[in-house]
Amino acid sequence: MTIEITEFDHRDRDEWDTYVERSSQASLFHQYEALRLQAKYSNSKLHLLVGFKTEEPVGLFPVFEIRKGLVKTAFSPPPHIGVPYLGPVMLDAGNIKSRKFERRRNQFIDGCTEWIGEHIGPNYTHVRVGDYYTDMRTFLWGGCDVSPKYTYNVDLTRGEEDLLMSFSRSARRNIRDGRKLVSGIEEGDRDDICSILRLVKDRYEEQDLSFDVPPQFVMDLYDSLPAGQVRPYVFRYDGTFVSGILVLQYGDTLYRWLGGVRPQRDFGIDVNDLLDWRIMRDGMAAGMRRYDLVGANNRRLNRYKSKYNPELVTFYQIEHGALPVRTIAHLYKSRLGPGIEMLSRGNGTSLPSRLVSGFLHR
Repeated sequence: MTIEITEFDHRDRDEWDTYVERSSQASLFHQYEALRLQAKYSNSKLHLLVGFKTEEPVGLFPVFEIRKGLVKTAFSPPPHIGVPYLGPVMLDAGNIKSRKFERRRNQFIDGCTEWIGEHIGPNYTHVRVGDYYTDMRTFLWGGCDVSPKYTYNVDLTRGEEDLLMSFSRSARRNIRDGRKLVSGIEEGDRDDICSILRLVKDRYEEQDLSFDVPPQFVMDLYDSLPAGQVRPYVFRYDGTFVSGILVLQYGDTLYRWLGGVRPQRDFGIDVNDLLDWRIMRDGMAAGMRRYDLVGANNRRLNRYKSKYNPELVTFYQIEHGALPVRTIAHLYKSRLGPGIEMLSRGNGTSLPSRLVSGFLHR
């Protein structure tokens, strides 16, 4: 029996969220309010695709349509707002056999692809899925380009002492020698989010880079999502903000989303080790299973993240479009060309995604 793809009515947002809760693959950003804000701050049109087998929902796929003149694109997640992963997710199916689940998933993806082609007709499509999605064959069979990307996950189930002893010598030393400073670490509030983002923006500008994530997008997420899903951790010294890390919490995972910039003042140790360790300890106490460091694609940053003895995890970026279109897309992404203006004059199109989250220049 085939799977019917339906565009979900936005007025039924509560029902959408009940579906999200039934998927162990879904993230914070799959929730309706988070999707609405992503559409708002990317100037895109949100399509909520649901796959039904008879009357049973089996999969979800939020898609963002962006048009610039004759240029038509489809994204999940949308570009330039720092969302690390999104894309399609399957609802948990109990004890279904793997062969049957694979067939269901392939039918769902094929159906969504056909829907997107018919109703959006994009010249360029860009999807980035989380590490739960490892079988890329359906996308490859559909003519997509699939590229591996990487992140680091810290296992929070192994026990506090065991985890600490697995860290590098420098990380353990910083945590040990920073005991007098840990009283300055706390979970902050809304105002602290502004301080973290301002520090990140300043660090980017020091390196002649643009920090694309709209601060108001982050603030609206904090205000709109359930309490505890967006959590600013901060380090203060003598009551003054020094550094911070903005953490996302959903399901059994903590995400090191934005922040962790090296402070201007030298305390003799890396205070971000103290922040990360506090986050991990809080996560273990709350029963979290992993700490996703959000990104392991930057060689220099990897030296910092790898000292927590994380597992290297692969996730995937999926693109579809003619080769000249994808080439222009990457030029635009790298800020090496005029991008949309070029696309508007030709038959190709793109509006590429730039993964800002986890890409903080220390």
